[in-house]
Amino acid sequence: MKYNKLVRDKIPEHIISRGGIPLTHIATEEEYWQKLKEKLLEEVAEFQKDENMEEYADVLEVLEAIADYKKFDILEIKKIKDVKAEVKGKFKEKIILDES
Repeated sequence: MKYNKLVRDKIPEHIISRGGIPLTHIATEEEYWQKLKEKLLEEVAEFQKDENMEEYADVLEVLEAIADYKKFDILEIKKIKDVKAEVKGKFKEKIILDES
């Protein structure tokens, strides 16, 4: 079966343990960045289908990989998030904007 997608680091080992022979390569920087973005969309779609903690954790794993790749500082991201929450609010009140 052909995939051409980014997988977790231990997936090739898992395939071998089940008697398979994985064909893999190490992504270039450009390919890795593209595949991370694709993986994020894939994981979000899976979360939309199965709204559970496991799928949520997969989304977070990809977001952390993106932050690491882009060298985003997690504490700085939290500060930005907090400032946006202070200025624009959060999503707790379930407000739907119908028109503006």
